[in-house]
Amino acid sequence: MTSKYTVSLEKIVKEFSLKVLNAPAPLAEIMISSNEINRPGLQMAGYYEFFDERRIQIIGKAEESFIGHFTSEKAEQRIRDFFLKKPSAVVVCRDLEFGDKYIEIAKECGIPLLQTGESTSAFSAALIAFLNLNLAPRMTQHGVLVEVYGEGILLMGDSGVGKSETAIELVKRGHRLIADDAVEIRRVSDKSLVGTAPDNIRHFIELRGIGIINASRIFGAGAVKLTEKIDLVINIEQWDVSKQYDRIGLEQQTTELLGLKVPSLTIPVKPGRNLAVIIEVAAMNNRQKKLGYNAAEDLLKKLGMTDDEPEDTTVDPF
Repeated sequence: MTSKYTVSLEKIVKEFSLKVLNAPAPLAEIMISSNEINRPGLQMAGYYEFFDERRIQIIGKAEESFIGHFTSEKAEQRIRDFFLKKPSAVVVCRDLEFGDKYIEIAKECGIPLLQTGESTSAFSAALIAFLNLNLAPRMTQHGVLVEVYGEGILLMGDSGVGKSETAIELVKRGHRLIADDAVEIRRVSDKSLVGTAPDNIRHFIELRGIGIINASRIFGAGAVKLTEKIDLVINIEQWDVSKQYDRIGLEQQTTELLGLKVPSLTIPVKPGRNLAVIIEVAAMNNRQKKLGYNAAEDLLKKLGMTDDEPEDTTVDPF
């Protein structure tokens, strides 16, 4: 997944509490653009074909052991050759002893050199997840994102249709608000979308006739959440008497966001409909479908209206 976004090395250092051994420039000015990492064992062996200098390089016990087999002069030369390829940053794991000579080489070559006490595998996995989130393709969608029974529900519809009011009702019923009005959506993998609120409007909701409220201050910290995976899109629209709405639920509707198709529903609004309760049921029904149960299919099967033919168990005597 190619990214056109960047994240500062300062943010990475703060996120993982890294020790800075060398910084050729202010960390806030050193930008990382690749969400992939590399363990430079092959490079330390002298093989640089396909080497991507944009990746953060991770040095662990295996790389340290490999370098330890060389004489000190040859080991220094291998490290210098590696640093001269200008990797974006190098992180030494397990608090391995990285001699002063190597730090001097990093300073000479202008390479950011960092250190952590975490194991190589654990740190690599956490760093990849962090980079995937911060460098993911993204878009801003007009709508409301809420968590209902563990399902991330993105409410979409025209302005004034009642998305924010529905979100307030859901929050009062024990669910959580992620974003109102503007939802920043990121594609963190080939299967997952994650939504959050822009920092400057996080946890604020606009209610016509009342104004702006802070959901966290009014309903408490348990009523809000920073991010949530998007499991279902619900399009809310004014009831159109000339339009046929799905009454069975056999057809799987989807909405495409950042190239991924997300299950979706269209819910018409008219007086007397309790949207909050309907969305709660939609969330639970979506979870059941993910677990393999479809109520519409089950009903049709019980009514004998499916195309499934009973299996013929008659034994042919000949």
